[in-house]
Amino acid sequence: MSYQSEEQLEKNLHNQLVKQGYTAVVIPNYEDLLHNFRNQLNKFNKHKLEGHPLTDKEFRRILTVIEGKSIYDSAKILRDKLLIEREDGSELYIELLNTKDWCKNLFQVTTQTTVEGKYKNRYDVTILINGLPLVQIELKRRGLDFKEAFNQIQRYRRHSFKGLYHFLQIFVVSNGIDTKYFSNSDHAIQFGFAFFWSDEKNNIITNLKEFGESFLQPCHLAKMMSRYMIINDTDKELMVMRPYQVYAVEALVTRATETNNNGYIWHTTGSGKTLTSFKTGQILANEEGIKKVFFLVDRQDLDSQTISEFNKFEKDSIDRTNKTDKLIEQIKDSTKNFIVTTIQKMNNAIKNPRYSDIMEPYKQEKVVFIIDECHRSQFGNMRKDIDHHFQNAQYFGFTGTPRFKENKSQDGRTTADLFEKCLHHYLIKDAIRDGNVLGFSVEYIRTFNVNIDEEDQTKVQGINTDEVWHHPRRLEMIVDHILDNHMRRAKNKGYCGLLAVDSIPTLIKYYDIFKKKHHNLKIGAIYSFGVNEESDGTEEHSREALDRIINDYNKMYGTDYSTHTWDRYFSDISKKMKNAQIDILIIVNMFLTGFDSKPLNTLYVDKNLQHHNLLQAYSRTNRVEKATKPYGNIICYRNLKNATDETIRLFSKTDSVDDVLMKSYNEYLTDFLDARNQLLAIAATPEDVDNLEKEENQRKFIIAFKNITKLLQRLQSFSDFKFNEEELKISEQEYEDFKSKYFKIVDKVKHEVEKESILQDIDFELELMHTDRINVSYIMNLIANLTLDDEKERNNEIRLIKQDLDHASDPKLRLKIELIKGFLDKITPHLSQEESILDAYARYEAEVSEKEIRAFAQEVGLDDEVLKTQLATYEYSNLIEQNVIMDKLPGNFLEKRGSIKAITSFIQKYTEKYSS
Repeated sequence: MSYQSEEQLEKNLHNQLVKQGYTAVVIPNYEDLLHNFRNQLNKFNKHKLEGHPLTDKEFRRILTVIEGKSIYDSAKILRDKLLIEREDGSELYIELLNTKDWCKNLFQVTTQTTVEGKYKNRYDVTILINGLPLVQIELKRRGLDFKEAFNQIQRYRRHSFKGLYHFLQIFVVSNGIDTKYFSNSDHAIQFGFAFFWSDEKNNIITNLKEFGESFLQPCHLAKMMSRYMIINDTDKELMVMRPYQVYAVEALVTRATETNNNGYIWHTTGSGKTLTSFKTGQILANEEGIKKVFFLVDRQDLDSQTISEFNKFEKDSIDRTNKTDKLIEQIKDSTKNFIVTTIQKMNNAIKNPRYSDIMEPYKQEKVVFIIDECHRSQFGNMRKDIDHHFQNAQYFGFTGTPRFKENKSQDGRTTADLFEKCLHHYLIKDAIRDGNVLGFSVEYIRTFNVNIDEEDQTKVQGINTDEVWHHPRRLEMIVDHILDNHMRRAKNKGYCGLLAVDSIPTLIKYYDIFKKKHHNLKIGAIYSFGVNEESDGTEEHSREALDRIINDYNKMYGTDYSTHTWDRYFSDISKKMKNAQIDILIIVNMFLTGFDSKPLNTLYVDKNLQHHNLLQAYSRTNRVEKATKPYGNIICYRNLKNATDETIRLFSKTDSVDDVLMKSYNEYLTDFLDARNQLLAIAATPEDVDNLEKEENQRKFIIAFKNITKLLQRLQSFSDFKFNEEELKISEQEYEDFKSKYFKIVDKVKHEVEKESILQDIDFELELMHTDRINVSYIMNLIANLTLDDEKERNNEIRLIKQDLDHASDPKLRLKIELIKGFLDKITPHLSQEESILDAYARYEAEVSEKEIRAFAQEVGLDDEVLKTQLATYEYSNLIEQNVIMDKLPGNFLEKRGSIKAITSFIQKYTEKYSS
């Protein structure tokens, strides 16, 4: 097959960009990049320089300020003004980017810039704005997986993007027919955060030429940089908005500024509504004619992590208390135009007479309300009060599950009744297609035998009595089914699950059955209790039962919660569920809406759900994580098939449910057998893999084996799965032998990085093979979420992390155990709430690693810089230049030989320990 070459693809794109208004410029190396930047900076700031271009000294001052900074800091510098002192003593503000008039920036394009270091890296297509490289495009020829271009960028980020390249904002990867974009970061970048661009109607644009015509138009690209990128100050990272978020913001801003009408945005759960609504609020707050923008969230939806998410965008903006004084202070502040608060506090502010002097002037002012999760029925009464007070207000809602006539609220109203027009929608089928959320694998488990047609809902409802649904034998059977299958679904505790039941008494029964069974799962439970609740005739009040459950929790985690500290218990459970530290959490309604946790992959359902409640509940499981989480698992112990299909059709605007629901076990089995045949056609036995000498054949094997592994993972999540050779047509031992050959090729490629190889940037997806929960990223996530404002809680969290470290089997993590423990003991007690824990860890690790290098170099009599150079060489190419080291070592030949062995071992262990 004849494919368009990478060179031709690059040439075509370059020509296209020049036609679209970019100036072609030749920048062969980094020195020329600096020279071009100086010229463009002078040109862009011409009106400020008043005929006196920057002198050598002044340009060096600018480079001193902007070079060598993190990507996060560079992004902030890019959007700010630089104050420099001119040689004549005067001060001058220099601009790097025009964030208001996007088209007035200077746009250039170059290809094949070579950055020289120990190794050469040649970048495909670079877009420069005002001389700074802000967009890097990497291409692979048609027929290759464009993820290989993504992996190539990861290598460049690690080894050669330096100096001005820290200003890179957006990366684009393409093979001509598939194209995605993603933001730069100081942290690891997951391929799941690379996005397709689309048009306003969510039709994705994958072709590189069409992507260039839409996304890479000079004015649009500068607009993306200026308006649709977010600098997250809490996590110190850069984020770029997805196309549907951009279109929603633009539609809402137009509606707010050009009309007095209301509107709502329908973006499916998990698609980033909070970010979209926040960005909208920030833009509207700067519009003339709008006095204040209020972002309202329901206090009942807030857990500790959600509060943290809101506070990332607006520091200390929100809490779970009812204290209204802070809101009043913000309203009084004439410089504060964007205020985040709860519906409850706003209601207090307009009703409490003591605030009337402050609130009265706003009755006639134009204010905008942005309401999160606007499908909530409880907002109805509060809306009337707010409506009455703010007589010139506009209301904009965001929801993943609007109210239609089929699921209207208790008072009979729909979302459109409250908010008028849907300004933009992005449906669950769109989000699944784009890879922004996962689909659902739904299993229906029959839990009793009666002689009725389960499809006949009238008869099924007729047996809906405690006698059947809550029979102890049925509940015990469900618990046994969960225990038999959960470890496989959770990938050996890498993931966690929710068990949703129909009432508090049922929850207590389930909890007690789990407690009686022999297993090694950590089971938690939570519900809210009524203080003056009447007894249902049982001896134990629900609050007493919850205290008993919390007491078990305290023993399990070393905490000291009770129903008197319910809020703290709730926050801790929320935190632990986000880190998969609880295996199964039993709930009634809590956590079924608004709760986001990437490691949550399974929902067990023993309650009736429909419409928005069903989709909200299912969507707790569908957050994108990594390849070991292909979809959200839904296990229904009631026949919710009709309700599920009806809900999917309603919220997908389609007659088909196939876009949202995954295939059946038998369909995946058929796919697996086809994949198995494709694998055996390449290598009939594991031994035959050794005979695949051509790299193209090795590549085919890698792809075929990855495919069979992905399908095996899908099969493993079903209750019916057993590794049955008769059914799968391959034995477990044969599969493991193929896996060994796969790793042999991985190891070979690691040692041949310098060689031009088609395997160099292939995605081996090693996470498909490794599902150990306690690994480096898991531990670092726990550390990043340490509680810094409560010493007792922090010490307990550290104790639990150390327990996990002591039980870790992951080889890379074991190398870091003493390093991590040292950080926990020496550094964390002195960190303030404002500090980034991960930044502090990075500094600590750098200090320790530097000391290790100095100490070892001194021990073997080698210069520090020689050792550092060899470490860099090994990290890049897995080569140790023994001849170079021998020349630098003191002593005779035999002494040098002994030292070489020790140095080789040190380099290998050091690289494994400190590589990211």
